[in-house]
Amino acid sequence: MSAKAKTAYRCTECGADHPKWAGRCDTCGAWNSLVEETVARTAPATGSSRRAGGARTLGEGGSVVATPRLRSVSGSEAARWTTDLAEFDFVLGGGVVPGSMILLGGEPGIGKSTLLLQVAARFQLAGRPALYASGEESALQIKLRADRLTDDAGDVSLLSETNLETIIATASATAPSVLIVDSIQTVHTGDLEGAPGNVGQVRECAARLMRFAKESGTAVFVVGHVTKGGSIAGPRTLEHIVDTVLYFEGESSLDHRVLRATKNRFGSVDEIGVFRMGQDGLAPVSNPSELFLGDRTNHASGSAVTALLEGTRPVLIEVQGLAAKAGFGTPQRVATGYDARRLALLLAVLDKRAGLSFAQLDVFLNVVGGVQLHEPAGDLAVAVALASSVYDRALPHDAVFVGEVGLGGEIRPVSQVERRLAEAASLGMHTVYLAERAVPKKLPAGIRVCGTRTVSQLFEQVFQ
Repeated sequence: MSAKAKTAYRCTECGADHPKWAGRCDTCGAWNSLVEETVARTAPATGSSRRAGGARTLGEGGSVVATPRLRSVSGSEAARWTTDLAEFDFVLGGGVVPGSMILLGGEPGIGKSTLLLQVAARFQLAGRPALYASGEESALQIKLRADRLTDDAGDVSLLSETNLETIIATASATAPSVLIVDSIQTVHTGDLEGAPGNVGQVRECAARLMRFAKESGTAVFVVGHVTKGGSIAGPRTLEHIVDTVLYFEGESSLDHRVLRATKNRFGSVDEIGVFRMGQDGLAPVSNPSELFLGDRTNHASGSAVTALLEGTRPVLIEVQGLAAKAGFGTPQRVATGYDARRLALLLAVLDKRAGLSFAQLDVFLNVVGGVQLHEPAGDLAVAVALASSVYDRALPHDAVFVGEVGLGGEIRPVSQVERRLAEAASLGMHTVYLAERAVPKKLPAGIRVCGTRTVSQLFEQVFQ
């Protein structure tokens, strides 16, 4: 039996080492900053390896390696493994890269385990063995979930284990193409004394799984829990260790889920994939715009459509605004899916530049479908939706509003207008309002573009 690795408690703020855990660092005074880490064993220095006085020189103990030029490096990119889940492969950049490590985060019950079980089933059916290591659920619970899926996961190997050494040893012996660890917060290594899920355990287990993926060529999927703040629990270095970070998002009251890539060493970031959750698992949605606009009414005021760019994919989103007489002294400002400070800025611009006062009105804003509207291209849709609610006049049902609103009330151009127009045309939209300087020379068939300079000029065109 191998000896236990030596550990120390290191402060995450100043890096000072402590022999045992304490609530406060003696060096810098930071609270709750001591994390257990393994200490590398170093061979004792001999007399010939030290200079006079016993001091080491820089570089001693290392070895000199060759440093080839980049032009002389040969080889090609490994072929990706596809799962035939179109949205999943699209977010990853075309499929799973062998030997990569992918972190999947999301709120409890959002469908992370269901998605990875479907991925394991697809790989198994394609002749690439999959090993599913679960530290949270029993074998019977996983089987009951697998029986509900359309994909046949009966041949997927199952391991109910939380010890990291056992998981890696089993994977080394069975040599699967894909290893799924659900979840990283339940796995622990015997080399550290901390409980599973603490910062030291999570970081050490993730680093060893990454080393295993690179050495064996096995694609490793790791599930990570999400904190109340929306970030993956554990140290921030966890996201730096892995190759790809995916977030699985969605509202519990809705049946669709959004898979978003925030880091991808083998593809572009900010790509999204949309799935519909059903009794038999997750089904990819090939056209998210139709899903987000499916329940839109024709003649309701306060409804506007904008074209967002999620990575390389344009998506049409409905924005709903409601302005009503305030029932109390201080008007309310409620925004769902939109930055509240950005909303306050737009209200001030509409008051100052367009003569539209909201001082005595409650303002409610909702981005339909649980989507987060971060791109400035949606400013114009927000402004015109609020104006439509104030005037109580419905906007044209086939109109799209794309543009950033400046503090002077001017409408600024946004990037990749051609892609947004093509998506609007494919869904039967006929009119697009955008900045005058952003009007492209070549337009898709059936699309009419109205270039505008200011929001006040836009309101005259729309509500005349």
